[in-house]
Amino acid sequence: MHNFDLVKPSSVAEAVAALGSEGAQALSGGQTLLPSMKQRLAAPERLVSLADIAEMKGVCRGDDGLVVGAATPHGVVAREAKAHYPALAWLAGEIGDPSVRARGTIGGSLANNDPAACYPAAALASGATIVTDRREIAAEDFFQGLFTTALEEGEIVTSVRFPLPERAAYMKFAQPASRFALVGVFVAQFADGVRVAVTGAGEDGVFRWTEAESALSADFRPEAVEDLILPAEGLLGDLHGTPAYRAHLVKVLTKRAVAAA
Repeated sequence: MHNFDLVKPSSVAEAVAALGSEGAQALSGGQTLLPSMKQRLAAPERLVSLADIAEMKGVCRGDDGLVVGAATPHGVVAREAKAHYPALAWLAGEIGDPSVRARGTIGGSLANNDPAACYPAAALASGATIVTDRREIAAEDFFQGLFTTALEEGEIVTSVRFPLPERAAYMKFAQPASRFALVGVFVAQFADGVRVAVTGAGEDGVFRWTEAESALSADFRPEAVEDLILPAEGLLGDLHGTPAYRAHLVKVLTKRAVAAA
């Protein structure tokens, strides 16, 4: 690991100012950045920790849904979102291990946009809004490819607003060692239809399975997707599973999520 300076601002304004210096990078939970630094795959000159910014923490019910502070650890989301959005709480409680859930944050996960991360599926299926220090970004526009988002240089995710569905569930087939999703499917039913988001399977990261959405909007039962076939083209293939295997898992997990919801 290379030498670096650590800055610990107490407000979003202070964090934004600190990130304006050359070589600075935001540090949220650090579950991806710090291992990358230890392997010398990343070498920021200054880390700007978001851990002590109180205005970026907590879970609360708002007029237009559930608001989660970007610096809120997964474990806190699992506890505090349970009464308002059980599917989101369950997802948070299944991320990594207790150490990861104690340090990793929702904002860090979304900003990193790992193709196998769980939160992007929840955000996309919920039609969430990612709030930054500069603007509000719809989840549809936020995720732009592998480890790529709409965030600009120095822009900080401060909170996430989740509309609350009538019912929802998340199902994940976890890679045993990492607990990342080999495939994860989040299904959410709203008054105007059903949204289905898939993580862990797409070559470009999280995506919506629109054919399943149409079928489930007409008939919200597991049997509604029985005859659907998700093409393997464009899906990930690696030592853990072929594209065809992941396509099969997407369908299986979608049916399980609908049944659970």
